[in-house]
Order: sequence, then C-alpha cells, then structure tokens
Amino acid sequence: MIAIQNKWTLITGASSGIGEAFAHDLAAKGSHLILVARSEDKLVALAEQLQRKYYIQTQVIVSDLSQEGSAFKLYQQCVDRGLSVDILINNAGFATHGLFEQLSGARQHEEVMLNVLAVVDLTHLFLPEMLKKKSGVVINVSSTAGFQPLPNMAVYGATKAFVLSFTQALWEENRKRGVQFLALCPGSTETEFFKVVGADEASVGKRDTPERVVQVALRALQAKKVYAIPGFKNFISSQMSRFFTSKQMLFVVGRMLRARH
Repeated sequence: MIAIQNKWTLITGASSGIGEAFAHDLAAKGSHLILVARSEDKLVALAEQLQRKYYIQTQVIVSDLSQEGSAFKLYQQCVDRGLSVDILINNAGFATHGLFEQLSGARQHEEVMLNVLAVVDLTHLFLPEMLKKKSGVVINVSSTAGFQPLPNMAVYGATKAFVLSFTQALWEENRKRGVQFLALCPGSTETEFFKVVGADEASVGKRDTPERVVQVALRALQAKKVYAIPGFKNFISSQMSRFFTSKQMLFVVGRMLRARH
C-alpha cells in the first residue's frame, strides 16, 4: 500500500473539481493537505471542512501558477512553513477552444505556463527531497487529449501530450529510486473545466465524476501503473491513433471539436 496517513500532500487546483475530490479522498485516508489555488475563500472553507471531519492538518496557499515565478514562490512558502511534501498532485490546468490565431495570445501563453511550466517547475523543486527520503509520489494530471493532436484546441492538446510524455519518462527514471510517478488521463469530467473553456463542444462523451476519477488514479498508483485512463470508452478512444492514420485522426477529432457557432 502507498503510505498516505500522516503524509503531507500538496494539491494544485484544489478548490474544485478533481483537485477537491483528491483532497476529500486523501483526507479521509489520513493525509495532511497543502491546498493551492487562486480562490482563497474556497480553499479556506475546504480546509476547515476537512479539518473538522477528518482531524487532519491543512495549509492554504493562494497562488496563480500561470504567472512567472509562482512555482518557486509556492515552494518557498512550503519551506518557510516547515512543510515537507510527500505527495505532489499537479492538477491545476485549463483549456482554450477555437482557431489558434483567433484566440488571445496572452491567454494561450498562460495556458502553457500553467499546464506545462508549473508542472515541470514544481516537480523539479519537490522531487529532490523525495529522492533523499527514497519515498514519494507525483501525480500529474494529463488528459485523454494527450494521446492525439486536437484541432480547435491545439495548445491544450499539446500541453497534455507534454505532461503525459514527461510523466512517463520520469516514471522510468525514478521507479527504482523510491518515487512513484503517475499520469492521470481523464476524459470529460463533471467540473468547472468546460465553464472556463466556454464551449460545450469541447466536451466529448459522457462526463465522469471527479470522485471516480480519483478512485481510478489511486488504484493505478497502488498497481504502479505509468498512466491511468478512467472509463473503458475513454481508454478505447485514447488508443484510436494506433488503428488510424494521422490524417484520419485529425479529420475525426477536428470535426468533433469544431466550433458550433
């Protein structure tokens, strides 16, 4: 069993969705929590709720990880508070939808900063201490979007492909050094993700619940898997590129994600 009780878990994007579900599940298993997001009110309310219910310790850190230098500031705050992170869950992320050149360049820059750079920086900052202890877990939230290019969501698909590749490489680098990596690749999930995207066509298939996604992730972690894809249909769709040419996949996915207005 992965040691969770009395360990410190840092969760980015913890104020809602999959991040919040991770917080509830791990708190129930006895983990202390460092909750990170932009929304202080939501984080404080969640921290107080979990403390009362599960008698764990919580720390709240407000951070916008899409901004330059924010990952180091978050790490430094943990150091200043004497917090040693045993489990790192890089969950924060968002998507944009539409034709690449018509979308805000600044917004897409923030998308890359949050979905890619924050994941790389936080992993780089917290991994050395885990390696010293020869114990630790890093869960990076990718997506089924990471298995093929996404016309009309080009930057998002590319960022999640990066996270998947990055995590798989680090799984191999660290599997005999005591630190376990997992890429979590959910499909459409019932979160605020699509409200932020602002396009229903970005949602493909039946939406899963954040709670079930977390359960799948933790089971995959116990099984020492490299990546986890919640849902059989999501697994099948993620493997379609093995059976079709790149052009065929681009045509199909492009049609699915094309703007409806």
